[in-house]
Amino acid sequence: MTAFLPSRPGPLADVPSFTRSVGGAEANTACALADAGHRVRWVGRVGADAFGDHVVAALTARGVDVSAVQRDPHRPTGIYFRTATDRSAPGHEVVYHRAGSAASALGPHTADRDAVHAGRVLHLTGVTAALSADCLALMRDLTARRPGRPLLSFDVNHRPALWRHADAGPVLLDLARGADLVFVGHDEARALWDLHGARAVRQALPEPDVLVVKLGPGGAVVFHPDPDGSVGCGGGVVTVERPPRVDCVDATGAGDAFAAGFLSAVLRGLPVRDRLRHGHLRAAAALTEPGDLAARLDPVHADRLVALDDGAWGRLRLGPGWTRRPPGAAQDHRAGQAREAGQAQEARQTQEARRTPGARAARESPQSREARAAQEGHTR
Repeated sequence: MTAFLPSRPGPLADVPSFTRSVGGAEANTACALADAGHRVRWVGRVGADAFGDHVVAALTARGVDVSAVQRDPHRPTGIYFRTATDRSAPGHEVVYHRAGSAASALGPHTADRDAVHAGRVLHLTGVTAALSADCLALMRDLTARRPGRPLLSFDVNHRPALWRHADAGPVLLDLARGADLVFVGHDEARALWDLHGARAVRQALPEPDVLVVKLGPGGAVVFHPDPDGSVGCGGGVVTVERPPRVDCVDATGAGDAFAAGFLSAVLRGLPVRDRLRHGHLRAAAALTEPGDLAARLDPVHADRLVALDDGAWGRLRLGPGWTRRPPGAAQDHRAGQAREAGQAQEARQTQEARRTPGARAARESPQSREARAAQEGHTR
């Protein structure tokens, strides 16, 4: 859908202008996955209107395959407006215009099944389930456990403003139970299901092979199978990883980017710790950039940071522009300047040593001359 971002902080009624962008949980994740170097297809519906043109063009520019996007001549592209504050902050506002949109017409009979099942991973979110009865029917159908389906990833992504006419809790819990990999925030689990703590979430969701409970600044907890492949009654192995310190600019889209980083590492077969670190880095790329889409992050640079030892990872701090100016670049530049200065000084000293003793003596202090004379006398 098309997102309208405020030109300044404050209530929507006081914002004089907005910047057009692309939004939507699935689109955000798709863009971040494409940025990580994967082939990604976004399956959705937009209107045959200018906003739909913008969404298709923007996703294409980010490297996302839009060949399966359907254009609806009768329904408009969904749009939304939001304030500049974090979703959890007091005074945050978000206004959706998605009722009757092209996306709301997605259903079991309109989705391109070949496109949906063509990838190694199928990523869904709870946002789609809230758009219409047809969308919910499609989500129930896609999360039904069937042989041969792709790895099914589900991000709960609870948006209260979209669930005003339905009880989201039971619906989202049921959809999550049909997935292989689930992402949920601890705050979402508390609001939706009155569950407190990651272990309580795992007890309520034993079905997914992998459960990721996001703890905000506290990092994330992953429940995953034992090395022998079994999950067991204890919920499997537990891995915890804290994120780097981040100077936040805009929290919108960070969860979507985290899912992209984690899924990218899953596709690459990386260890669970590295999956979490890639998730944290992609989230940081969103947190330090205004707008819904995460900043572009060079996969090679991400791999270098993921490989840091625990001490260096714990000291890592990421601020605005870090994806364009890799952490440590300033220190590396200063170190390079110091090396160059040291080399220049050494060259000057070498040059001076080659000059005549008389010229050298003229520049020496009396103390230096005495010390040199004493050394020369001792040598003789």
